[in-house]
Amino acid sequence: MNRLRNASSPYLLQHKSNPVHWWEWGPDALAEAQRLGRPILLSVGYAACHWCHVMAHESFEDPDVAAVMNELYVNIKVDREERPDVDHVYMSALHLLGEQGGWPLTMFLTPQAEPFWGGTYFPKEPHFGRPGFVPILREISRLYHAEPDRILKNRDVLREHLSKGAESDGGSLSLADLDQLGRRLTELIDTEHGGLQGAPKFPNPPILEYLLRHARRTGDGEARRRFLLTMEQMALGGIRDHLGGGFARYAVDERWMVPHFEKMLYDNAQLLELYALAYAQTGRALYKDAAEGIVAWLEREMVTPEGAFAASLDADSEGEEGRFYVWSLDEIREVLGEEDAAFFAKVYDITREGNFEGLNIPNRLITGEAPPPVEQRLAAMREKLLERRATRIRPGLDDKILADWNGLMMASLARAAPLLERPDWIALAQRAYRFIHGSMNRDGRLGHSWRADSLVFPGFALDHAAMMRAALALYEATNDDAYLTDARTWREVLLDDFMTGQTGCLAMTAKGADPLVVRPQPTHDEAVPNANGVFAEALVRLSQITEEPSDHRQADEILARLVGIARASPLGHTSILNALDLHLRGLSILVAGDDPEPLRAAALRVPYLDRSVRWLRPGDTLDEDHPARALVASQNQARALVCAGTRCSLPVETPEALGDQVREMLGL
Repeated sequence: MNRLRNASSPYLLQHKSNPVHWWEWGPDALAEAQRLGRPILLSVGYAACHWCHVMAHESFEDPDVAAVMNELYVNIKVDREERPDVDHVYMSALHLLGEQGGWPLTMFLTPQAEPFWGGTYFPKEPHFGRPGFVPILREISRLYHAEPDRILKNRDVLREHLSKGAESDGGSLSLADLDQLGRRLTELIDTEHGGLQGAPKFPNPPILEYLLRHARRTGDGEARRRFLLTMEQMALGGIRDHLGGGFARYAVDERWMVPHFEKMLYDNAQLLELYALAYAQTGRALYKDAAEGIVAWLEREMVTPEGAFAASLDADSEGEEGRFYVWSLDEIREVLGEEDAAFFAKVYDITREGNFEGLNIPNRLITGEAPPPVEQRLAAMREKLLERRATRIRPGLDDKILADWNGLMMASLARAAPLLERPDWIALAQRAYRFIHGSMNRDGRLGHSWRADSLVFPGFALDHAAMMRAALALYEATNDDAYLTDARTWREVLLDDFMTGQTGCLAMTAKGADPLVVRPQPTHDEAVPNANGVFAEALVRLSQITEEPSDHRQADEILARLVGIARASPLGHTSILNALDLHLRGLSILVAGDDPEPLRAAALRVPYLDRSVRWLRPGDTLDEDHPARALVASQNQARALVCAGTRCSLPVETPEALGDQVREMLGL
């Protein structure tokens, strides 16, 4: 019997009619495996995953394959976005087996959920040197029952390595160390196309943020050039949806030309911040358009009825990857007419032969930007094509609401809004925040995923860290103390429920959560920044906003532990290093007095990489040891002070003077 009919996850519901006797992950499935004495076949994927669909169509929908699975295994299907903890444990096991990771993840477990072998996509029939799925199923079952010693040996080795937590070397990192790493990272960036060298190309936002931080900290012009080159090439390439806005998850080539067409909330959240920063650095319309396109896509396609943000859009529609997004020259002519179609085709690389499997992915890698009058003409054409595209069969929407990914997007909206003068983006973030705070929150502790009145609870470390970070961004944008209160609440939850005494790092799972074979404690960044890095940044910002000595000490202590871990693999831990950069060189901008709004707006236009902002209301006070206390208290006229640690500038009264002080304090 297939038990997925009552699942809330859209990915699991995609498999509810399979002839496979699927179980959801949980104690009932494990108990069934132990009762029958069968191994577990664990299949992990997500709704927007193209190869997950391929394996489903080939194998899971085939009654003959399903019969073998049902006879030999207890079969468990997991949505990796709903249960990132389960995915992390078994993906880590796959890596220990020497296999490259990816989805679908196919793992074989003992009835006690201990991994002993696995892979990713297995074709139904032997293909490109890969064995067929059914022979694998039969052989693994035979080994499990006939040669248990081999199974137990694999199990024991994997479990031993999975149980090892992150280890700190006890060392520290100085600004000189960060500079050296920044120079190394700069050399890894493709000088022609941007991004890390080679293919496929992923955006890697924490790495790009580190590159920009390095450029601003040191004045390294080459680092700045390669950062902007990366942002430019992504914005011109096919990885960007030039009609509807937003970015696909990655490009399969080194030019950012051919996307893997799924669109993820977390990618676009992180890229929104970076494009806003690139625009603030250059004033270039290309970067502003890319940022505004992300939010246009978000508002048009990703806002749920509850006001929060959906997780992803599928890569496939009508059974084909990318079908929704590609065009023939004839269809372009049909929509635009001969003259406009010829012009559009020249700009967007549309040909009779096509640039992707006989059709065309619109891109501007060849032509680049155009003067404003030309861009206005193209905008009208894009609008017509977008209207036509809306009549096509749409890719599937995974409409579950994930607290961590929503938190990333809320913070990005709040940070990008002042840089692009879009206050409406703050309201968009606030609406999503209200839903998660109201419907996914139990006594200060968050759930992870919400859909159809079903909440996955308790949430994970990244849920609380990302929402803490979002709360601080919204506090800075609105000066509403309720956000600051929430940030402090989630800080305490992270310290109480997730911080481990063994390593001094956050575990993924809360203390009271259902146990896995190991309690995962990753520290490295993946497609999203790691919870430890996000928490470290939030702690630094909280300390800069409150200027309370206890908050500063806490940020110091946690960063000291995390930096010792990051030293061994710095490029995998750039979210931690970004937090360290903010800690070592970030500014606190304090605004006080009557009618402070012009100064506060100017403070928020300082890129978030460099500062945190606090608006002192009448009656607010600073710690008695703070060097700005007397200056703030004695002024009625609106004034701002820029502080770096215990050193503060003289009070300034105009936005222009504030900008001068910031540049002087940062050495820009």
